[in-house]
Amino acid sequence: MNRRRIYSNWFMVPAMAIFTVFFLIPTVISLFFSLTVWNFDSFTFCGLDNFKTFFSDESLYSSIINTMIYAILTCVLKLVLAFFLAVFLTSKIKTKNFLRSVVFFPNLISTVAVGITFSALMHPTKGLINQVITTFGGTSVDWLGNTDIALYSVILTDVWKGVGVATVIFIAGMQSIDKTFYEAAAIDGASAWQRLKAITVPLSRPAMNSVIILSFIGGLRTFDLIWAMTGGGPGYATEVMASTVYKQYAAGYYGLSTAGNVIMFALIALMAFPLQKFLLSKEVD
Repeated sequence: MNRRRIYSNWFMVPAMAIFTVFFLIPTVISLFFSLTVWNFDSFTFCGLDNFKTFFSDESLYSSIINTMIYAILTCVLKLVLAFFLAVFLTSKIKTKNFLRSVVFFPNLISTVAVGITFSALMHPTKGLINQVITTFGGTSVDWLGNTDIALYSVILTDVWKGVGVATVIFIAGMQSIDKTFYEAAAIDGASAWQRLKAITVPLSRPAMNSVIILSFIGGLRTFDLIWAMTGGGPGYATEVMASTVYKQYAAGYYGLSTAGNVIMFALIALMAFPLQKFLLSKEVD
């Protein structure tokens, strides 16, 4: 019995080797270099000075708040929109296969390309969105230059691009639900809303949990779309933790930026793991 157990454990070796080389070792190295002032030639140990400097940065508070707003809003909007899109696209409409392709299409486009395109569309004077608004008698809006709405403009762009993946996950979850549940509910006289509330929502919980986790972590890690659209501006209005770390690295503060990456990793881990545990506890067995 013991020999069989040792034999089966050997199958874990390739996965553990990959995990160690590409995750564990880089993590340990990052933790070490976050405690140093380093460049590509040498390093000097400085203890927790990088972390103290990072937390004293005036843009850090704004970046943490913006990151949380971004992660929560993109997660909620994708969750709600994707759920109802999936309900619609799993109904008996004839063009549902074509519409599924249309919904998923934005995800195939490069994030940077999406950012550049929407930056042009949201231009305060020449953008198509403002031209449509002024055509109907409205006033032009500085979508990306107004500190009050710039972050929300990027959030809506992110939702437009990412809702397709969430919809596909929901469609897969809904199609796995046994049709006899709906048939029994229909025989009992349940309305469409009652079937949605009592059957679709609880039995789609695994798909829902996947969407929440992926969207939330993606929001916490966001960088490329914000950088392509606003570069973190105007001011610190759209500054997030990833863009703050990038700016420190671009300025040559490698140890400081490494410390920022460690902080971001810890923040994501401390929020994602408890959230996942809570969501899994709510799944229907």
